[in-house]
Amino acid sequence: MSAPLVLGVSFGYLLLLFAIAALADRRAAEGRSVIDNPLVYALSLGVYCSAWTYFGSVGEAAAEGIWFLPIYLGPMLAMLLAGVVILRMIRIARTYRITSIADFIASRYGKSPLLAALVTLITVVGIVPYIALQLKAVATGYQIMTAAPADSGALVWWRDSTLYVAMALAAFTILFGTRHLDSAERHEGMVAAIAFESVVKLGAFLAVGVFVTWGLFDGPADIWARAAVLPELRALARLGSGTGEGGFGHAQWFALVVLAMLSVLLLPRQFQMMVVECVDERHLKRAAWVFPAYLFLINVFVLPIAIGGRLIFGMETVDPETYVLTLPLADGARALALFVYVGGLSAATGMLIVETIAVSTMVCNDLVMPALFRGRGFGAYSGRDLTGLLLNIRRAAILGILLLGYLYFRMAGDAYALVSIGLISFAAVAQFGPALLIGIYWKGGTRLGALGGLIGGFSLWAYTLMLPSVARSGWISADFVAHGPWGIEMLAPERLFDLAGLDNLTHALFWSLLANVGLYVGLSLWRAPGARETSQALLFVDIMKRGDAGEAPVFWRGRARIADLEALAVRVLGDERGRLLFAGGQAGQSTGHGAGPLADAQLVDRVERQLAGAVGSASARVMVASVVEEEALDLDDVIAILGEASELRAANEKLKSLDQMKDDFISSVTHELRTPLTSIRALSELMLDTPDMDEAQRAEFLRIVVGESERLSRLVNQVLDMAKIESGQAEWHNSDVDLGALIVSATGGMSALFAERGTAIALDLPPAVPPVRADADRLTQVLLNLLSNAAKFVPEGRGRIEVSLKIAGDSLEVRVRDNGPGVPSADRAHVFDRFRQGGDALTRPPGTGLGLPISRRIVNHLGGEMWLESEPGEGACFGFRLPLPPAPEGEKK
Repeated sequence: MSAPLVLGVSFGYLLLLFAIAALADRRAAEGRSVIDNPLVYALSLGVYCSAWTYFGSVGEAAAEGIWFLPIYLGPMLAMLLAGVVILRMIRIARTYRITSIADFIASRYGKSPLLAALVTLITVVGIVPYIALQLKAVATGYQIMTAAPADSGALVWWRDSTLYVAMALAAFTILFGTRHLDSAERHEGMVAAIAFESVVKLGAFLAVGVFVTWGLFDGPADIWARAAVLPELRALARLGSGTGEGGFGHAQWFALVVLAMLSVLLLPRQFQMMVVECVDERHLKRAAWVFPAYLFLINVFVLPIAIGGRLIFGMETVDPETYVLTLPLADGARALALFVYVGGLSAATGMLIVETIAVSTMVCNDLVMPALFRGRGFGAYSGRDLTGLLLNIRRAAILGILLLGYLYFRMAGDAYALVSIGLISFAAVAQFGPALLIGIYWKGGTRLGALGGLIGGFSLWAYTLMLPSVARSGWISADFVAHGPWGIEMLAPERLFDLAGLDNLTHALFWSLLANVGLYVGLSLWRAPGARETSQALLFVDIMKRGDAGEAPVFWRGRARIADLEALAVRVLGDERGRLLFAGGQAGQSTGHGAGPLADAQLVDRVERQLAGAVGSASARVMVASVVEEEALDLDDVIAILGEASELRAANEKLKSLDQMKDDFISSVTHELRTPLTSIRALSELMLDTPDMDEAQRAEFLRIVVGESERLSRLVNQVLDMAKIESGQAEWHNSDVDLGALIVSATGGMSALFAERGTAIALDLPPAVPPVRADADRLTQVLLNLLSNAAKFVPEGRGRIEVSLKIAGDSLEVRVRDNGPGVPSADRAHVFDRFRQGGDALTRPPGTGLGLPISRRIVNHLGGEMWLESEPGEGACFGFRLPLPPAPEGEKK
């Protein structure tokens, strides 16, 4: 196939990505976000499937059978934890404007610049080989499509098409990845392009899979049948394949699954798409099953293609990593081969774009900016707008990272297969796992522990995995790999401390993560965290207990002028966004003596968070500290601030509850008032419109109107009574009250009602009881409410009400028991709520639902308590007790 055609299609595809990204950005500016969609979010996670997936998985399957699977089983299993781990990461990043994985880890441990720089350095060292992997895939695909010579080592740089692809990707990334300074904002165009690329590469891979399976062969069964007669292919579909000794490598399989689980969470590009670019955390629910389904589909034809290629080409003539291209070309399917090449280009470019954006953000925020702060030349930028400088730093970082990857590709690209290069990078980023994943659940993790764990783990990764790969590339002598440094066999990097029997990757992963976790936990336990570390740990670990950032405590004390903060915000964020942050006034400020208005802790925290979205949390911390006078906090201060925030939260919840109660109260009162008013109005209008109405009928209507008016009056009086009691404005006239006499008086006043309903009343009163200190009128109201309630529910003609009084310790106890239907179990918890009545709404007697709540309030005010005892079908018993006054000193014994 001609080189101009392949190059034209390649750059045409890149131009299509430009167009998609530009359209998405334009729609975002119009308020019509393309990426605010759960399917787009799920597809964007497909950036995990890079050129390694597209080419390397087939090569791995051709040599090792199903051993390509753990790299995809790991992410599938990781998505089972989406609602537990990933959701927590997303919420933390959104709340505290996290911009990268370095920013995340540094922010967790007191916003440490040193920790952020270390994570960034590890990322750059570990990810450059992976970038080279993508460029190698593009170069290899181009060579196959154009039949160019395989050895391009002597190719002059200005004729190298791979270099121009890298430059085109740099231009795309700069254009759509560094348009805004605030990395916490969404890269709408980039995400839309990545989602589109995920569709393209999946479609192309499925197309070549179908072509091989049903075009070159008669389906999967035909492929398996042909492979079964060849001993070297028969084992590829079995679990025992790939170990080299006939057994299944459980340790290697487990290590690969764990490594892939960590990688899908910790790779810079995955963190960028999964966490930073997440528009709505609810999209995670869809992604939790769409992304695993995507991984399944893109791998379903890997083994058929690998075995089919082995059947057609054998093992020696064609590199298995190129089967997706060579199989269609060998059969003359040039159009399909070109489509598949575009799919491979898509897989590589998607990874490169997102990875370089993520890493350039880290380089700018955590390496270059801290160095500028410390440099003498930074004073020249004092008072100037820094947005242009920061954007140019990121653009230069993008170009530099891609050029480093290109250089690595040219120097060592042919020494390793794609899978091997990818696994080296995976093992490097896996070192972030303990500090990040343990840190978001364990408050005891410290900055010292995180630093020690990362340094120890990364050092062992470099010694046991990276250096041997460099030696195999011919850059350094390989003697130390075979015999150990200075001939000390026990220190051989691939048999460290005589640990044998493991493959190189599992061996390196075991030692590096063991050292990492051991140092992290051990150093964290050895030295307690400082105040800032403790405060950040509380914010991260307790993130799911708070609804948003406004509910989090602010661990800051000091003195800060608003003018200084505003000037800083304008410098970093630009004039419009910086001043908008201070628009509308700032609540809770105090005024300094001649120094201008001072900012409160909340405003300082808000400014720092906004700056964190632009320069990272560690650099934002340094910037804010340079313009404020901060008081150093100790652990007691942190505990005190945390306690204050927990009062405030309780008070806020109480206010919300009271506000809801007010709304419910107004709604209930309105409903209760409407019922009698509607009846009065309807009957009055009927009598007015019917002057010749029968006198008996008119008299009946008038009786109803009078009854409803009395009901209305009672309701209004009860509402006013309830309002006065709840507000503390009710009048109380306490005196010594004979409760027995009060019960006799109350039941006597109800005798007419009892006689009318045929209800018997029985009193069980002691001859004499000590008096209680109470308001006699209010207690009478309580007794009348209980008696009238009982009279409503007892069976007519055979009702019975028992009232008892007894001395119970230092209290008097009153019980009113009836033989009615009792209170259903579902209603018992609500009988004392306002406007709540027990029983069936269609059959229960009329009432306002305020009698019992008022009665309980009165009893509580008098220092007593009221309760209900009831079983369905056995009647109800309402009781209350009131405390007896203490005996005079002379009467005590």
